[in-house]
Amino acid sequence: MAKNKQRIVLAAAWALLLPCAAFGQNQPSTSTATPITMQQAVDLALAKNPTLLSAQQNLFSVKAQEIQAGVRANPYFGVVGSNITLPAEGASNPYAYSVQVSRLFERGEKRRWRLDSARSTTAQTDAQYHNQEQQTILAVRQAFTNFVLAKAAKKLADDNLNDFKHEVDIGHERLKAGDLAKLDYERLDLQLAQFESDESTAITNTQQASSQLQILLGYEKPRVDFDVIGDIVPPVVPSTMEELEQKALAARPDYRAAKLGVAVADANVKLAYANGTTDPTLEGEYDRSGTYNSAGFSLNIPLRIFDRNQGNKETSKFLAQGSRFTEIAARNQVFGDVDEAWAGYANIKILADRYNAHYIEEAKDVLDISKFSYEHGGLALIDYLDALRDSRSVTSDALNAYAQTWMAIHQLSFVTATDVVP
Repeated sequence: MAKNKQRIVLAAAWALLLPCAAFGQNQPSTSTATPITMQQAVDLALAKNPTLLSAQQNLFSVKAQEIQAGVRANPYFGVVGSNITLPAEGASNPYAYSVQVSRLFERGEKRRWRLDSARSTTAQTDAQYHNQEQQTILAVRQAFTNFVLAKAAKKLADDNLNDFKHEVDIGHERLKAGDLAKLDYERLDLQLAQFESDESTAITNTQQASSQLQILLGYEKPRVDFDVIGDIVPPVVPSTMEELEQKALAARPDYRAAKLGVAVADANVKLAYANGTTDPTLEGEYDRSGTYNSAGFSLNIPLRIFDRNQGNKETSKFLAQGSRFTEIAARNQVFGDVDEAWAGYANIKILADRYNAHYIEEAKDVLDISKFSYEHGGLALIDYLDALRDSRSVTSDALNAYAQTWMAIHQLSFVTATDVVP
């Protein structure tokens, strides 16, 4: 049944149910570039979008902090000499040299918790990067759809303009033959301006949509031969809202970042308590004074009577508790986003299906009958123009419904961090 309707629309030159590639096949073009699909556009953006590449470098820089978190305290080496420029005056004024080596020993597993905090921060930043990645994918899909539909609108505007020019030519011949009043011909000719305006607007929208998509794909300068290929009629989402909610909980990077934020906060609590422990410094020393050699050591232990890192301990505990509330809020947001996106999709899909299954074909029939009747003198000009305006309105509304449905599908993919359609 759907294929029959597509053939009907094609025969009427509506070209709404064909892939976008068909829209460019009948147009003169010097383009040699191969049209890309939506998935290819997404892949290009992930590889070349400069904003995304910048975020990727930030992720690498955060990961590099794991190296710093794992380093151990450096030992200290010192050399001291005295009386080395004065002459020796017996045992009372000998040359003296001293060499010291010391090192601070961390207690409370500080290095372990620093590493744990750094790794948790890296994991959280990675989730945040993937959230930005999902936002880029959403923007690319929306721009891609805008380009596809702009091309469809341009093809439709071209066809409408060419068809109406033919009507004007027929009207001119009827005017010369005395079969059409001058007023009716001029009204017919004035209507041509609307179709010319539609074509001009469609050309501008197509060029702007192409440029916006290419910017997202990382092109330094938009190319005139850039082209895409994609379907206009949106597919059906095979999953239920409940299934999409579970997919979102498993895949949403922002929710994963919120959960990892709890891990970061917990690691910082442990690190704060570890920083409250005492770190002793052990020093070994070798001395030579005149002809005498000696060795010794010292152990320095700070007495943490007043500062035991109490403030940072309390702060870290409150931050950890706050991160748990943030996780709950993020989980609630997942359900809210999916439910809202699903409502938008379900409602607009009903409207798009109505246009696809009923209104487009009906508007075509009305226009065909009106056109035939007018050309054979059985319908007034004003009635034919009304049918023409209705046809343009239905076509425009159908494209708008398709566009909104596609955007709703893209939003569902975004809020679930998955591809909701095959």
